Amino acid sequence: MELRVNSIDKTFSGFHALDNVSLDIRSGELIALLGPSGSGKTTLLRLIAGLDFPTGGAIHFGDEDASRKSVQERNVGFVFQHYALFRHMNVLDNIGFGLKVRPAATRPPKSEIHRRALELLDLVQLSGLEKRFPNQLSGGQRQRVALARALAIEPKVLLLDEPFGALDAQVRRDLRRWLREIHDRTGHTTVFVTHDQEEALELADRVVVMSRGRIEQVGSADDIYDTPNSPFVYGFIGESSRLPVRVEDGQVWLEDRTIGLEAHNAPAGPAELYFRPHDIDVLEGCGGCIAGTVTATRRVEARRRIELAVGGPGHRVEIELPADSPVAEGTRIAFRPRAWKLFPAH
Repeated sequence: MELRVNSIDKTFSGFHALDNVSLDIRSGELIALLGPSGSGKTTLLRLIAGLDFPTGGAIHFGDEDASRKSVQERNVGFVFQHYALFRHMNVLDNIGFGLKVRPAATRPPKSEIHRRALELLDLVQLSGLEKRFPNQLSGGQRQRVALARALAIEPKVLLLDEPFGALDAQVRRDLRRWLREIHDRTGHTTVFVTHDQEEALELADRVVVMSRGRIEQVGSADDIYDTPNSPFVYGFIGESSRLPVRVEDGQVWLEDRTIGLEAHNAPAGPAELYFRPHDIDVLEGCGGCIAGTVTATRRVEARRRIELAVGGPGHRVEIELPADSPVAEGTRIAFRPRAWKLFPAH
């Protein structure tokens, strides 16, 4: 099922939660809505679901305008962060619930509902637990049941709102891989909301980065990480450092010296230099580089993260070195970014 969001606005008491948002989602695609709290991602998901309605614009399921249709009319499957399972029902009854409450004309026979529920229980790798109740399951198992229940109604679109947000880190990683496998097997058009960039980049076919009710960038994980199109995306996706610089005669200057970076296509004047901590070359000495004094050092997995005071007061950047690097506070380090991007200063 193709999904089109056309120029959607959503206002709450004068506050613009969504501002002219447009997005085309291909049939069978897995899309992540990624952004900080208040970016509008959950509001957009609710509008797609029919749990709320837009102030302006339209939402199309295929060629049909679904903007004013109810959740039931849209036939969407929804998975919430906190499972929303019925505590008084066992696993099998929870999975089959959406089919049991259909109008009589479209309700499958009890035998078919039972068969479908068992089939989905096997799909989510919980066979044998059909008689257990939600309080007898782990958080990860409950979320699998919630997904099976959403799939039982054979939805046109599957929607997930922070589906792994209540789980610990290892369970989240396991369920991410599992969800991707389920998606590839079932082929549902899927939209999920997350504030976890690792989750979005690992799972999604395309990532929609949102900020302040607008879409900042849409692209694959590689697009979003390697070619961010705004300071917000660069700063939000992955680790990054930023320095205020200026462009003069096609060269990048930090205060009173050039730093060995050419920017012939950038406009002259103040700019912001962004780079990743791991994307640098350490230099023994240089006639054009960035140099700073080590103010802190910490181990981050297989690397050592170094904080440097650079240039004027309050300017701090981070670089990464091998874990065994003998770096002490007060040491001077010179480096130059290998990959970087300039944005006009605000």
